[in-house]
Amino acid sequence: MNLPHPRLFHSAALLCLAALLLATACTPQPATPAAGTESSTRAETPTSSPTAAPSLAVDPSALAGLNLQVWHAFAGASYAQFTRQVELFNAVNEWGIIVHPVGYGDYLTLHEAVQSAITSGGLPQMVISLPEQALAWQQADLVADLQAYARDPLYGMPEQAWGDFPAAFLAGVGMPAQRSARYLYYNQTWAHELGFNTAPQTPDEFRQQACAANAAFKADDDLQNDGFGGWVVDTHWQSVYAWMLALGGNLVDGQEYTFRTDDNLAALEYLKNLYDDNCAWLSIDAAPYQAFAGRKALFVSGDLAEAQAASLAMSAVENDDTWTLIPFPGQDEPLAIAYGPDYIVLRASPEEQLAGWLFIRWLLSPENQALWVEATGLLPLRATVLDLVGPYAGASPQWAHAAADLDLLEPAPGLASWRKARYLLEDGLTYMFQAGLTLEQLPLVLDEMQSMAEELGNE
Repeated sequence: MNLPHPRLFHSAALLCLAALLLATACTPQPATPAAGTESSTRAETPTSSPTAAPSLAVDPSALAGLNLQVWHAFAGASYAQFTRQVELFNAVNEWGIIVHPVGYGDYLTLHEAVQSAITSGGLPQMVISLPEQALAWQQADLVADLQAYARDPLYGMPEQAWGDFPAAFLAGVGMPAQRSARYLYYNQTWAHELGFNTAPQTPDEFRQQACAANAAFKADDDLQNDGFGGWVVDTHWQSVYAWMLALGGNLVDGQEYTFRTDDNLAALEYLKNLYDDNCAWLSIDAAPYQAFAGRKALFVSGDLAEAQAASLAMSAVENDDTWTLIPFPGQDEPLAIAYGPDYIVLRASPEEQLAGWLFIRWLLSPENQALWVEATGLLPLRATVLDLVGPYAGASPQWAHAAADLDLLEPAPGLASWRKARYLLEDGLTYMFQAGLTLEQLPLVLDEMQSMAEELGNE
């Protein structure tokens, strides 16, 4: 099974949306079908903890010299840190387990390699993959259930450790390997000059501040800058999904997609009104940080991993404004969407599955997680890690502010078809803004999203 190339999928979906508005029916044709679905709701903290399973019937001596192959798609600092951690684990683990990492260039290539191995043989014992990819393998009964290992009285984690993981990080079928999130980059200095002393918490407050920034440009004599000031429109699926949830909508109910709802329509109308009123604007730059650094935008959206790029952009224009990262303002509370790969143990011998779990448990120790945070600048997977990275947090105030909001994070929809359906958000919102749709046409956008999502979910 192969994923369609994202650009091809995007182009097909945009053509369909355009055709719909011209009264021509159209559906996307992905290269291959998506796997089945699983239920998904907003993250909830478990109300009870499973009881410890009986100790696993594996002789520890059988782990000596056991080779554990792990496929992953880490890159950059994450690749380097994972390589160091593998080397250290191989040197110090008491069981004599030997981990052999195999890196792939990206998660699409990794997914294709696993799919090929399912057919031809040669699957690894572990894969570090995106949650929706693992859901497809779980449906095919290829994924080992880690609960027996995680709760084992001898090899598992202490019961109190489970409360250390944010609920959003435990929503997948494996254990979290890495998480980031998309936030709003917010210029606090400029906001104070505009009369706002706190970051927006609600959609109304966000609109007030974004529109005030635009009004400041309209007050000068330069007519060319009258569209600047507010939020730079961002159609990345994590931003769109965050806005949908924050504004009272949702895209999944159980195993069904729910694009076509009044709440989702209200969310689109909110964003379209921001744009129509010049409180949000489209930038032609590939990255919005130049507009942010140049005080053309009070808000831009970006991944936590991009904070360093924003800092460099500020320094390049000698802008010493104070800025931070905030979640998306919501009707109930602000939120952001956490996303990243999971540790997945594939079905193998009892010894190999236990070895995979022991490697995961070691990687997720607070001490190793602290090293991971300091190397990558991404979110801590456990709350106690914040106590171990004080100097790093002090030197990275934007990271510290984002990491302090772990309880506001939500997971992506837990559907195997989400690996394709997420592009519907990007395509629909891109078309909504670039084609100049009216408010009356927005239900058609949701109708087409719903139709495409249902087709993807049923394949």
